[in-house]
This record gives sequence, C-alpha cells and structure tokens, in this order.
Amino acid sequence: MEAPAVSVPVTVPCCPDCGGALGEAKPEVVSTSDIPAQPQPEVRRYTVEVRACRQCGRKVRGQHPDIAPGRQGATAHRVGPRVKALAHTLHYLHGVPVRRIAAVLKDLTGLQLTQGAITQDALKQTEGAVGAGYAALRAVVSEQPVIHTDDTGWRVGQTAFLMAFVSPSLSVYQIRPRHRNEEVRELIPTGFEGVLVCDRGKSYDATELDDVAQQKCLSHLIRNAADVAKEKTGAAKHFGLRLKELLRQALSLSAQRSQIRPEQYRAQVEQLDNELSIHLRDRRLRDKDNQRLLNGVGAQHACGRLLLFLRNEDVEPTNNRAERDLRPAVIARKVSHCSKNERGARAFEAFTGVLQTLRKNVPSSILRTLTTLIGRQTKPAPT
Repeated sequence: MEAPAVSVPVTVPCCPDCGGALGEAKPEVVSTSDIPAQPQPEVRRYTVEVRACRQCGRKVRGQHPDIAPGRQGATAHRVGPRVKALAHTLHYLHGVPVRRIAAVLKDLTGLQLTQGAITQDALKQTEGAVGAGYAALRAVVSEQPVIHTDDTGWRVGQTAFLMAFVSPSLSVYQIRPRHRNEEVRELIPTGFEGVLVCDRGKSYDATELDDVAQQKCLSHLIRNAADVAKEKTGAAKHFGLRLKELLRQALSLSAQRSQIRPEQYRAQVEQLDNELSIHLRDRRLRDKDNQRLLNGVGAQHACGRLLLFLRNEDVEPTNNRAERDLRPAVIARKVSHCSKNERGARAFEAFTGVLQTLRKNVPSSILRTLTTLIGRQTKPAPT
C-alpha cells in the first residue's frame, strides 16, 4: 500500500554555491519501504446462532464456510490459515526452528502461539490438504521426462535416509529407514520411460532398474578419478588422469553445443565416445585401485550411462539439481535434529515437497498459495 507523496520543496532562495537564481522546479520521486509501526492481527468475529429443537432438545448451530466443526466453548478462538501458512513456510522452507517461530510471529504480528500448537497443526495439515497435495506430486514423478535424485542422512528416532526426486518443476522428498532399490522404485518404477540422473549408488544399479535410462553424475566420476590419480605415481597415475580428462572434455563439448554445427557436434560426440570406450575397455590393470575404477565406471559406460547427456539435450550431466534441493534440509538437520517420530517425518516430506515445488512454480505467491491450500480444509459443521 502506497501513501500519498509528501511534497519536499526547495527552501533556499538561491544557489548555495554561487548565489545565482534558481530555475523551474522539476519533480523527482524517491521512496522508502517499511513495515507498519505496530502490525495488528486481523480478527474476524462471527455471531453463531444456536437454536434448540423443541421436540428432542438437540442444538442446531448456524453454518459458515470459515467456521470449522467443533469451534465452540474453549476452542471458539483459532488462528486463520494465513498465520498457519506463514508458520509452516518459515519452518519447512526457510529452516526456522519451530521453537523460534512463536517469538517471530509475536514480534511481527502480536499473535501468541505455542510450539506445540504449530507442530500439531502441521501434523493435521499433513493428513489433510497438504498431504493430498504431496500425494499428487508423488503420482506425477514417474511421468517426468528427467528426474534427478540424491539422498542424505536423516533420523526418525534412529538412522534413516532422506531422498529427493526433483525436476525443474517439482520436488518430492521421502524419508525411509533404508535406501534400497525398493525405496527408489516407490517413485521410479521399473517401467519408467524418462531418464534418471543419479550417482553410482548400489540402489540405482539393481537389476530391477536395468531398463531405466540413467545418466551418472559426471561430477562424482571426475572426483573419483581425481582421488585415485592423486594417490598414484608413475604409469599408475595415467589411468585416472586420462579418465578425468575425457569426462571434462564431455562437459566442455556439452557447453559448446549451441556454437557447433549439428553434424560437427555429432561427429565430436562419436569420437569422444570411441576414445572413452577404448580407455574403459575390459582389461586387467596392475594397480588394484585403477582396476576397481575401471570395473565400476566401465560397466556404467557399457550401459550408456556416461554420455547420455550429449545425445539428449534435456538431460544434465550432473545431479547437482537434486543436491541443491537437499541443501536446505541438510542445514535444517543441524538445528532440528531431524524427525522425532514417523508422523513428524511424514509432515516434513509433505510440507517440504509442496513448498519447494511452489518455490519453483510460483515464487512470488508461495504464502498465498499455501494459505489457499490450508483454507480448503475448513468445512461447515454438520447439522
């Protein structure tokens, strides 16, 4: 909301430097943005008519779409969906600890909430509209042309795994006690027709996922090759360095795709593919670390999982997209100690997935969209 402009006239009669006469006034607009000095919460009151049946004595209450069932007596006053959406956005999207949110809201709006109230509402929303939104996101993961995935440690009373399945338009998280191909196939089925961008984790190399097109993260592979080469000397150093060089050439070629004629680009891709195939051919090496690197990376290349991004323009060469979507959770893990129980884990999955997806699609109206989603749960009380 903009206030009327304040007029700021020139009050000096002449030029302060030379004393000359001043010319015609030309307006110049400047502004200052601030928050209200004392933000006040918006309180909406409803006078609910209650009438008793003259025959059986049953009380019939008036209905309104903004009044949830059971709002009477001690529970007659509740906070609205905008407050709830703000609290959950601060926690699940921006990483503010729940114990701090109550103080932030009080300082900003004067509303008094408790940590327990915020947590209980998050659990309630997970079983309602937010949980339904999360389920809808899970349902469309298998329809994406490209999905990036990565995982990190988590706790739900004991060690668990937080997995992210992301694309440019959605983010889906799931927390499970184990990270096997069974957990991956909850969202990436055996018949997945898109491309899975991932690292060389064993869960992705299971036979159940053999028919799924995959792009292995080149950043991980380059780091693996560099780590092996760093520990070697003499001829043993050559294998890792050459592998690192070829993979970097692939990244460079991908970056220059738009600057090269299509036929020339295809020729360079085939040449690089041949050089990589020769370097990763099945053979016995004297150094056991080089042999292990050859066996692992060579098997991935034989399956067409190293240079897929050079032939499919929609595929990225690394799973950095998934790592970026996991980074806020890694930071939150340091201050929240993860989830205390399964209901808390489900709430984290649902809210984080929905909010991160909103951030990608409607970044300027995250709060408004979440408010609308939460407000859909309110239904008139039954008569």
